Amino acid sequence: MEVKEFIISFFRDFIAILSEMAPYLLLGFFFAGLLYAFIPKQKIEKYFSGKPLKSSVLASIFGIPLPLCSCGVIPTGTAFYKNGASKGGTISFLISTPQTGIDSILATFSLMGLPFAIIRPLAALITGVTGGLITSSITRKEADNRVYQQEAEKHKTFRQKVSDVFRYGFVDFIQDISKWLVIGLVLAAIISALIPDEFFELLNMSPIVQMLMILVVSIPLYICATGSIPLAAVLILKGISPGAAFVLLMAGPATNAATITMIGKVLGKKSLFAYLGTIIAGALSFGLLIDYVLPIEWFTQIANQHLAHSHGEHLAWWQILSGIILMALIINGYIQKRLNNKHKVIQTNNTNIMKIQTIKVDGMTCNHCKANVESNLEKLAFVETAKVNLAEKTVTIEGDNVEMEMARETITSLGYNCK
Repeated sequence: MEVKEFIISFFRDFIAILSEMAPYLLLGFFFAGLLYAFIPKQKIEKYFSGKPLKSSVLASIFGIPLPLCSCGVIPTGTAFYKNGASKGGTISFLISTPQTGIDSILATFSLMGLPFAIIRPLAALITGVTGGLITSSITRKEADNRVYQQEAEKHKTFRQKVSDVFRYGFVDFIQDISKWLVIGLVLAAIISALIPDEFFELLNMSPIVQMLMILVVSIPLYICATGSIPLAAVLILKGISPGAAFVLLMAGPATNAATITMIGKVLGKKSLFAYLGTIIAGALSFGLLIDYVLPIEWFTQIANQHLAHSHGEHLAWWQILSGIILMALIINGYIQKRLNNKHKVIQTNNTNIMKIQTIKVDGMTCNHCKANVESNLEKLAFVETAKVNLAEKTVTIEGDNVEMEMARETITSLGYNCK
């Protein structure tokens, strides 16, 4: 393939895949904002403790629609655990939540069809509940040495909540996933343009071998639930089995090296074993179910229709417009993040006796990390305000007689490393 031909094919496929997903992603972002504004975490964390079955089921049900990828779900999950959630409920939440989200479910439907859109949350529910029950069973004799720090719910007016819907859904959330969404789209467009159709079928690898290969790659790497969709859809077009594609959709978002490290540190090795074992067994089980039990046409027909090379010619005007709006929102997210970091200077007047301390923190990657670190530090009596700078990976604490060791312990308990 000539360079010019590849470039033309790449941009055509990138625009086509983006435009196919964009209307459903925009709708998903709106619903994500609604969930964030009207169902804050203080209202749901109380359901994450109690009897193992009840806590695991409720944690999974609450987690499935939440728009949290595996970078954002860890600080949220560890905050739940610090505030009284059981290990079983926390693991259930950590397994089920990053696999799906209201945005990724809608985007899956747009690009891969209804069967995939149904089986993704179903798999998240089953694996989440299973992992929670296993964790509760193997950790029931462990001592609970937590010091609970309940966070007071902040009451907001309806107008403030409506503002939060659009600020979170179309600014904060897009900032968190845009990098990985763009990476997923770019990789999908490169594969679509560079690799011949049915390429993986020509390699003559059995579905189980394909699943194991995908699993080995997916577990340590980070990919968000939404960013994995174009990759999985294009791989099906190139001949990979639908079951192996589902392993990518499930194991890719649910795990990564940072998540594994933080779970082991905060919840312990037994919880980590239950977490990884459930995801691996669940991904392979559902992959085999798709390839060997369910009708294969359910999982190939839609993807092939949507991602045929000629599909870019049949895009509707509203799809193209949605793609333009989505790219504009992604660009705006980067601009807003840069401006916020540039102008985030704490100003104090000469009469202020408060002291300011700055801590370097590794592991903070998104706005959920930021919110959890700030909220947990501000529960400490000596902290007046805590501000996270994600770009510089720092936390600036303002308060009188700041106890730095206790502040560091609070940050470390969330799974981060202080310097």
